[in-house]
Amino acid sequence: MAAFPTLRTKRLLLRQFQSSDAPEVQRLAGVKEVAAGTFLPHPYPDGTAEQWIASQQEEFDADTLVNFAIVLLTQEILIGSIGLAIVAEHQHARMGYWLGLPYWNHGYATEAVQAVLAYGFHQRALHRIYAPHFLSNPASGRVLQKVGMTYEGRMREHYRRFGEFVDLELYAMLEQDFRQR
Repeated sequence: MAAFPTLRTKRLLLRQFQSSDAPEVQRLAGVKEVAAGTFLPHPYPDGTAEQWIASQQEEFDADTLVNFAIVLLTQEILIGSIGLAIVAEHQHARMGYWLGLPYWNHGYATEAVQAVLAYGFHQRALHRIYAPHFLSNPASGRVLQKVGMTYEGRMREHYRRFGEFVDLELYAMLEQDFRQR
């Protein structure tokens, strides 16, 4: 069984979630504006964060998921999550992330995405990492553009969110693209 990785950037620590993170996950993820741009439930039910955190080690051990807690390095404050859902057979992964509302527009998502791309391509030997976002969340698209991911298209009315069909925008990067940037 591999040890869970820890990643550091200039301002962030990306580490394994701990059970003690559950109250802060619930507080941050429970905000409707955060949930609206993600697949997080709203309202965020009690006990959900604890269950989600508890399930992560098994998925990491199965080599299907790595979810990092995004923590401000100097203050050790949990601000969000970023992860890769890995399909080893195809050497690709789906990236997903969210930040608590007070931490939007500070460049933290861009910094975390860059670190996880490097981890995915270097440590996990992935060939492709892709990241979808809802059309109604253009800030997420700007993050993906900033890190050099390629826009691949729109999946029209692909999901239902809050009772309405929503479009999904898709970005991706190949390992060779990452190496060449």
